[in-house]
Amino acid sequence: MKKLHFSFVLLLFVSASSVFAQSKYQVLSKIHLDGNGGWDYITMDESASRLYVSHGNMVQVVDVTNNTLIGTITNTQGVHGIAVAENLNKGFISDGRDSSVTIIDLKKLEFIEKIKVTGNNPDAILYDPFTSRVFTFNGRSSNSTVIDAVTNKVIGTIQLSGKPEFSATDGNGKIYVNIENKSTISEIDAKTLKVLHNWSIKPGEEPSGLAFDVKNHRLFSVCDNKTLVVLNTENGKVVATLPIGKGVDGVSFDPVLKRVYASCGEGFMTVVQEENENKFSVLENFPTQKGARTITLNSKTHKIYLPTAEYGEVPAPTAENSHPRPSLKPNSFTVLEVGLK
Repeated sequence: MKKLHFSFVLLLFVSASSVFAQSKYQVLSKIHLDGNGGWDYITMDESASRLYVSHGNMVQVVDVTNNTLIGTITNTQGVHGIAVAENLNKGFISDGRDSSVTIIDLKKLEFIEKIKVTGNNPDAILYDPFTSRVFTFNGRSSNSTVIDAVTNKVIGTIQLSGKPEFSATDGNGKIYVNIENKSTISEIDAKTLKVLHNWSIKPGEEPSGLAFDVKNHRLFSVCDNKTLVVLNTENGKVVATLPIGKGVDGVSFDPVLKRVYASCGEGFMTVVQEENENKFSVLENFPTQKGARTITLNSKTHKIYLPTAEYGEVPAPTAENSHPRPSLKPNSFTVLEVGLK
């Protein structure tokens, strides 16, 4: 039995080594950031080479030319996401706990204003350059607050069919958002603020992250049932589904390499190649780190960024918390920088 066990372990080691050796990617660095809070979305400002990282009740700003912290935006209670309006020199941060949006000066990284949304728990947030409007997607009230990014004023509210998650824009007047509890994608007219369509993404269930190939009109929706769904925005039809990992919460698309990256919290990133608008294939499942469930991409450098932390023991279940989460190890928060070999 010992010999059999050793042979089995050796086979696993050789297989894992072979897969790793064939990988097109590597972890280039680990960017350590102070703080012990949780995290959610991460946003890349390619024009300024800056990374905006949600972390606890703050947003940490990293210069990715040297991977150093250059600023911290505080008082963003229960921060979820960051939307960058480069042409207006403004950043918009969704603060879930106090149902507000914090507006900052991108160059100075200074506070401008905080405004209340017309719903509860703003989660995903999007800047649409076509209309110069910001859309918050409010998880507990199933609606979207629309803000004029020039005046910083709320100009409308869009009622949605269910709980919204991540969103995307085509840059030409259409907004798309995952509806988690309905397993659908809603198409919104960014000018009229009307919901135009609610498309099913079955067999995908409980979608979270969303990315967009604007040129080929393809949305990439990552789902809780370990499925990536590709949807045609010209007719609302599902054109492909692919297997991904467990605990996914984010996805990015590289329009140059034609690759989709799904960040799976169980500890790897699924890489999908777009061969054409209707044909997709899984290239690999690249090992990352447990908890690395959200993602952003720099399409200029093709580098990928995934925030995570190290985990401790799982607390014993209690009457108040029958399914406790593992604790986070203090000062272990980091952003993985992944790139091509």
